[in-house]
Amino acid sequence: MTGTVYKSTGSWYTVKTLNGKFYECRIKGKFRLQGFKSTNPIAVGDTVVFDLETKNDAETGVIKRIEERENYIVRKSVNLSKQTHIIASNIDQVFLLITIDNPPTFASFIDRFLVTAEAYSIKTILVFNKIDTYDEEKVLEVKYMKNIYKTIGYDCISISAKTGKNIDRIKNIMKDKVSMFAGHSGVGKSTLVNAIEPGLDLKTKEISNQHMQGQHTTTFAEMFDLSFGAKIIDTPGIKGFGVVDMEREEVGDYFPEFFQLKQDCKFNNCLHLKEPKCAVKKALENDKISYSRYRSYLQILEGEDEHYRTDNWNE
Repeated sequence: MTGTVYKSTGSWYTVKTLNGKFYECRIKGKFRLQGFKSTNPIAVGDTVVFDLETKNDAETGVIKRIEERENYIVRKSVNLSKQTHIIASNIDQVFLLITIDNPPTFASFIDRFLVTAEAYSIKTILVFNKIDTYDEEKVLEVKYMKNIYKTIGYDCISISAKTGKNIDRIKNIMKDKVSMFAGHSGVGKSTLVNAIEPGLDLKTKEISNQHMQGQHTTTFAEMFDLSFGAKIIDTPGIKGFGVVDMEREEVGDYFPEFFQLKQDCKFNNCLHLKEPKCAVKKALENDKISYSRYRSYLQILEGEDEHYRTDNWNE
């Protein structure tokens, strides 16, 4: 039988077949993808082939293989630096939720996520949530950030999951597509899903006042069928986002504004560092490229870990 993985708990996988029936499936023995070191060989969104078996009058499945993935979002495993963790696969688009504070989302996190999405040709929409809670200064900060990413070509939407602002716009973009919601814990992913489809009633928690960080309410990635012809993958809050399997020479290709200028650099293998007649550095000096983006590029290039709470958009 063939089906799509809707939920993964690490040992069991909820799989939906083409006729709409759900089966609890497991992997028999060791299951490894050739040439792919991952902490989770099977991810939500995967198409899998499985056999049915009956034990104690319960019908479960044993997964035999994964069909080829169209794409996937992957990051470094938190505890095992040499391994990767696949967040979800076979995605049409990602909504990356961003908040200015409560909790703060910084440039390095956004840019690392976007680079990974670009590498796997996954469209990303930047969603600035909690717009109803911001004072004038924070509203200006949102406008500043949106201007950076709109100039590059990313869609940016300001919303309030609590008041319903621009929720219909999100729903229209989601229709007939598989969408993934991602972001730090506490940015309002579950609140947004509930606003889009109240019947799901996903658990939400208040922000921890002590650290101004979100509390994990989604433990595992899970896919849901929505009433208006959309599918959504809700993911656990991501604290950091490590870029995986990328050569230094190709990092700049996943910054669209750098890639557009690459042909104007003197050297075709220019890393946009200290090379002479570099079009990217020239654009940076002329304020045609955002400094926060260039700084994120340098951090990825040098393999630095994400710098939490040190990003300043206006530096």
